[in-house]
Amino acid sequence: MSEWTAFTDDDAARWIAVPGPDDDKYSRGVLGAITGSASYPGAAVLSVQAAHRTGVGMVRYLGPRHPSELVLARRPEVVTADGRVQAWVIGSGIDERALKPKRRARIIRALESGDPAVIDAGVLGLFVDHRVHATPGDERTKTILTPHFSELVVLLGRAGIDTDVDAVKSAPADWAVRAAEASGSVVLLKGNTTYIADPDGARLTVSGAPSWLATAGSGDVLGGVLGALVATHRDEIDADAGALAPLAATGALLHARAAELASGGGPVAALDVADAVGSAIKSCLNSAPH
Repeated sequence: MSEWTAFTDDDAARWIAVPGPDDDKYSRGVLGAITGSASYPGAAVLSVQAAHRTGVGMVRYLGPRHPSELVLARRPEVVTADGRVQAWVIGSGIDERALKPKRRARIIRALESGDPAVIDAGVLGLFVDHRVHATPGDERTKTILTPHFSELVVLLGRAGIDTDVDAVKSAPADWAVRAAEASGSVVLLKGNTTYIADPDGARLTVSGAPSWLATAGSGDVLGGVLGALVATHRDEIDADAGALAPLAATGALLHARAAELASGGGPVAALDVADAVGSAIKSCLNSAPH
């Protein structure tokens, strides 16, 4: 098994796409977002806001009317029409049990599209079911899964592996690796130390986020950051799916740095973190060796 490596600001700076004079909104990446719900509409706002602050060229938000209205009120540049994307962020603020058939079918079409995806929260189990039953024998996906401890237990259970939260807490690194191997995906296991495991061997850790980041909606922000990074690096991912692990680590690190900036040593809310992502990117780029 590969050794775990701490991911640094210098490492992250290499995975931040700075637009050039010939770039446009399409070359900078288009992210499709299937996030939020009637019960959790704020997750849509948080994920979309974070994606924009990370520097994606366009976000297509596909969701119910109320979350769509909230997203457009916050970010009027968002496109709510379906169309071509470079990547997806799916699942933040979605309860799989409450999914209506039309939206479930839309999610499955996105999973079947072949586009890289970041899968969060209520769609983690659906992803595992879909992959196991619809694509048997496919050993590798272009996907980042972002569970916390409880969600990892559910994910593993859907893959036929029994465990519990206490076991995962006692050995998070080992369980992240096991989930990556079982799902064929990069697994970003959230926690005080974040573990990023690639099914092909990369093992990365990110730490240093303030404890204030343990707040409602912070995972939705992380999903948007990750989705934007994946969309802006579509060509690299198509050439080598191994790019997903450092991109996942970059997202976790920027999320942590944004929380530090937004907190200033005190309490912080998720939207504050999303708004600070651009400053975190600037700081990371400025501190990198030239």
